[in-house]
Amino acid sequence: MNRPRIGITMGDPTGVGPEVIVKALAHAEVYALCRPLVIGDRLRLQQACAITGRELAIHAVHSVSEAQFAHGTLDCLDLALVPEALPFGVLSPIAGEAAYRYVERAAALALEGQIDAICTAPLNKEALNAAGHQFPGHTELLAKLTGTKEVSLMLLAPNLRVIHVTTHIGLIDAVAKIDAGLVERTIARGRDLLRRSGIEEPRIAVCGINPHAGEGGLFGRGEEEFKIVPAMVACRARGWRVEGPLPADTLFFRALRGDFDLVVAMYHDQGHAPVKAVAFDLGVNVTAGLPVVRTSVDHGTAFDIAGTGKADERSLLEALRQAAVLAPR
Repeated sequence: MNRPRIGITMGDPTGVGPEVIVKALAHAEVYALCRPLVIGDRLRLQQACAITGRELAIHAVHSVSEAQFAHGTLDCLDLALVPEALPFGVLSPIAGEAAYRYVERAAALALEGQIDAICTAPLNKEALNAAGHQFPGHTELLAKLTGTKEVSLMLLAPNLRVIHVTTHIGLIDAVAKIDAGLVERTIARGRDLLRRSGIEEPRIAVCGINPHAGEGGLFGRGEEEFKIVPAMVACRARGWRVEGPLPADTLFFRALRGDFDLVVAMYHDQGHAPVKAVAFDLGVNVTAGLPVVRTSVDHGTAFDIAGTGKADERSLLEALRQAAVLAPR
């Protein structure tokens, strides 16, 4: 059977994760792409089915081998961590602990080879920290759980792929952290991921740090020359198709036009803002550099609509599709 086994973590159980999961797994097309297994809580998924009107049989299992992987039946590795009365839309350390345990179990299963990829529903950073787990988000948490020293966040949207040199740190700290070695390693992680997805020789464009990529030293303090250019030289010496540093304000237009397969952004908002602008409901988050494949929805827990059935499953559907593409067979 060639369809990869994808472990879907339920995310924060008080957020929209359970709802988008049952909505997504109600689509027969998902089962043509992969064999999905939810790592979460059976009772919460049953509540989500009632809220969303999805008629799915929740099949609680204790191991991957017990899963049926059949459309109409939602297989759940039931950790039974969430009280049935825990309200939706309310920040809770109980939910933060549960979200952590789902990811922990998924990482272990992936490292053991029992699942072929991880697809994560959103967790809440404040709830995670309230439960005593001090991580900015999934990216850093999965790096810790898999023993990976350095990873990169990549966003995928229709016609646009962006990998980030820095992410969840302040802008001043981001500029200080960027160096030629980090830029080169980020390019390498992005290139490797795209090659695994079937792009033989990706066309990669690298953003500058300053407006107009420094305009030959007129803007900034020469950061492009000593933080980015050496990385470009090293990558080109390997025969890679890499351009830059280029002004971000025109680079993203060119990428959307189809000139590049991947954009390398220097900091969080430089990469996130264009993706959110063109595909707010369809973006997918990928962690590049892990020993396991991990994709995720590109939205948060949406406490304001959690429990109402209004959450949109399209980002999760796309995340599952990308996980199926990237997963080893």
